[in-house]
Amino acid sequence: MTQTDIPAATHPPAATPPDLSTKLPKLVPRKRAPTRNAQTAPPPPTPSLPAEPRLEGHAWVKPSRRILSPEDHELFLKSETCTLVEAFVYGIADSVRDRAISSIKASEKTDTVDAIVNILSDAEKVLDRCPPEDTGSRFGNPVFRTYLDEIDIVLPEWHARLGLTSTTQVDEISTYLAHSFGNKRRIDYGSGHELNFFLWLLCLNRIGLLPVHTFPALALTILPAYLRLMRRIQSAYYLEPAGSHGVWGLDDYQFLPFLFGAAQLLHHPYITPKSIHNALVLEEESAEYLYLDQIAFVNSVKNVEGLRWHSPMLDDVSAARNWGKIESGMRKMFRKEILEKLPVMQHFLFGSLIKAEEGMTREEDAGVEPEEEEVEGGEVKVFDDEAGKRHVHANAGWGDCCGIRVPAAVGAEGEERKTGMGRALRRVPFD
Repeated sequence: MTQTDIPAATHPPAATPPDLSTKLPKLVPRKRAPTRNAQTAPPPPTPSLPAEPRLEGHAWVKPSRRILSPEDHELFLKSETCTLVEAFVYGIADSVRDRAISSIKASEKTDTVDAIVNILSDAEKVLDRCPPEDTGSRFGNPVFRTYLDEIDIVLPEWHARLGLTSTTQVDEISTYLAHSFGNKRRIDYGSGHELNFFLWLLCLNRIGLLPVHTFPALALTILPAYLRLMRRIQSAYYLEPAGSHGVWGLDDYQFLPFLFGAAQLLHHPYITPKSIHNALVLEEESAEYLYLDQIAFVNSVKNVEGLRWHSPMLDDVSAARNWGKIESGMRKMFRKEILEKLPVMQHFLFGSLIKAEEGMTREEDAGVEPEEEEVEGGEVKVFDDEAGKRHVHANAGWGDCCGIRVPAAVGAEGEERKTGMGRALRRVPFD
């Protein structure tokens, strides 16, 4: 057979592809629904600071608690006083944006600022006169009560240095300072006591002694002096954290150094949020920046190495893209974790300069013991029964675990240092 005799290969006709346009759904890019949660909501703005009140014929009032129920708390959150507190705290934060501690000018340090620093220095001298007893316990040292008794004695003289001579005026304003060192009965300290210190400064602002141009010095001169004092007190008397969440909270004791400190670092050219893990940065820059100083202090009192182990929230915060995100978060946290937390705000004191709202419960009406005499913690509930209006405390917070008190890190570290175990590698502590 010749080549020409081979039949040509036959190919079946090409099959027509099926039309799937009506059988398969059309692919449409997915759009993420907008969310308005705490993570994406804008930070609280800084309200305008109200004008100073007129003091002619002013009636001074001994501060007392007025937030004794959830209803009282709701009244406060909608009040002008709440706005006043936010305006003061956020205004101070705004005033120290991109400013180091050494940037404070002499013109920003008034006589009142210098007098306050001297008062805090004298409070350290009182501490020297009241050394703690060696109880062998990691819990609160009872000599702390003696220390607060000594402070009460010198409060009038301290306020006389500020030009306050009226007994009733001193009685009102000094109450906030007296409550800024910790609770006498429980021997504890927390962000509510820190807030009392700034309420004391707010009172001085309201009577014209700390005008707006002194705000940078409040954060960068007065606050460091207050922190030095409180660290000595915490270390001497082993103050227990008031309502601390332990490792799940931001810090055992302080909050405002993180808010003001984030504002300081807002546009820093080389210190980033992750720099808090760099020991050299902490050593060289902590004297200039509150945030770094507080991190260094936390590291020094925790008996395990690494933020991720002893302070996971601070570790998480360090993953933020920039300091703007952290400052925004701290402003939200001040609102959510302090002003909107009833267990914290039930200790808030109201007088004539920091006013309660009409309709708030009074201590005498609710049968509440004075703040310094109460042992219970947690949320206050006020109710009416056959015996009249009463209040009870509902446990709220992390003050103890399984009924067992949890010591402060400063107490645990301090006692172990006495036995020579100071910086040995140990398991993660429970606090």
